[in-house]
Amino acid sequence: MTYTGDVRVGGAPDTREIDGLVVTKIAVGPMDNNAYLLRCTSTGEALLIDAANEPGRLIELIGDVPVGTIVTTHRHADHWQALWEVQEHTGAEVVAHPADADELPVTVTRRVEHGEVLRFGDCEVSVIHLRGHTPGSIAILYDASGGLAGAPHVFTGDSLFPGGVGKTVTPETFASLLTDVTERLFVPLPDATWVYPGHGKDTTLGAERPHLAEWRERGW
Repeated sequence: MTYTGDVRVGGAPDTREIDGLVVTKIAVGPMDNNAYLLRCTSTGEALLIDAANEPGRLIELIGDVPVGTIVTTHRHADHWQALWEVQEHTGAEVVAHPADADELPVTVTRRVEHGEVLRFGDCEVSVIHLRGHTPGSIAILYDASGGLAGAPHVFTGDSLFPGGVGKTVTPETFASLLTDVTERLFVPLPDATWVYPGHGKDTTLGAERPHLAEWRERGW
């Protein structure tokens, strides 16, 4: 079946295989949050992005897959309602940015900064700090081919969606977020980069790039 990334709460997850990685997307909870299970195809080891809600469904999704890392993209509670239960089930390392880590309901065992690399099996992803939606919001970049060639994949939390950047509360935090998204995503990454947001449908940087000036003009 063809991956679309169009998932619904209570519905089936959607799965795709890309260059040594299997990505499974599922929607959970009353705020339609996306959670992403990334599994290394050669070793089976996995990383989970945002244990957002419905721990039973996430644990069922994980099954017997060895999840060694859980990344929380930012401090907002709708992105970590299932974190305690899923961490207890998996024994995984909990990862977040230091600026948001103390707001989570479990101890963050690895506090990551911009540019750090997380490894699971033969796969690795890098951390992109995107300041504005929250002080410690991060995106997770998978670039199997290296050197930003081909079509990287980036999991953006609530920092970038189809149609704009995430919610901010002041003109200053909006400017910060738009600047980081521009300089750390749109400038270095190609149009083919696939974007997996914290809510809703996927997009690509190429689909969103023509609207950057419009977003800046629109403001927060």
